[in-house]
Amino acid sequence: MTGRLADKTAVVTGGCSGIGLATVRRFAEEGARVVIGDVDTVKGPAVAQEVGGTFVAVDVTDKDAVDALFHTAKTTYGSVDVAFNNAGISPADDGSILETDLEAWKRVQDVNLTSVYLCCKAALPYMLEQRRGSIINTASFVAVMGAATSQISYSASKGGVLSMSRELGVEFARQGIRVNALCPGPVNTPLLQELFANDPERAARRLVHVPVGRFAEPSEIANAVLFLASDEASFITASTFLVDGGISGAYVTPL
Repeated sequence: MTGRLADKTAVVTGGCSGIGLATVRRFAEEGARVVIGDVDTVKGPAVAQEVGGTFVAVDVTDKDAVDALFHTAKTTYGSVDVAFNNAGISPADDGSILETDLEAWKRVQDVNLTSVYLCCKAALPYMLEQRRGSIINTASFVAVMGAATSQISYSASKGGVLSMSRELGVEFARQGIRVNALCPGPVNTPLLQELFANDPERAARRLVHVPVGRFAEPSEIANAVLFLASDEASFITASTFLVDGGISGAYVTPL
């Protein structure tokens, strides 16, 4: 253990799978006291036990539940130093704007964007009192460029996360709080696997745009989150932190 997050309390939403789970484990390896927020009440306690942390069942679209999540972190461990607001969905009924109905649009906005607003709103008072903190909000590479496979509400929600993170990063910089938007490329997670499970052509269409020729592994994204959470990123705030295998820099990808 190198202790890059020693004596720090980190809250991770969506912490039971994918990027969230990889980050929970990485944070714990670096000495953080981790509070895992997730709807998975079966896996959650086991994850918490594995990393010596605390699990809180939370619907991230419910303000009271989100407030309780961060209150638990503060009362259990004495501080809220890192908030990785990562929970999100990418459902099959979110596609082209011509096919995506209003109900699907609203559901994705609630889980992917409103939840980040609620988590930031809950974490900031603790961080302001401490005059320190790092907030990392999961956006996406589709927040900065058009997606090869349309998911209109997902893309719009991640654009909102990016814009909100920039504004918060600027607003609270002089209070010692950093806010950054993590923008991963396609990641080999259950979310992506489910999205492409019945549509190999769709997966291939997205993969061909990745210059490194593969999807990211969750552990690779977790390392980027760790950097933004740590004091090593002390001069980084309001940033669009792309970890995308070169997608956003490519004009034509060689095959």
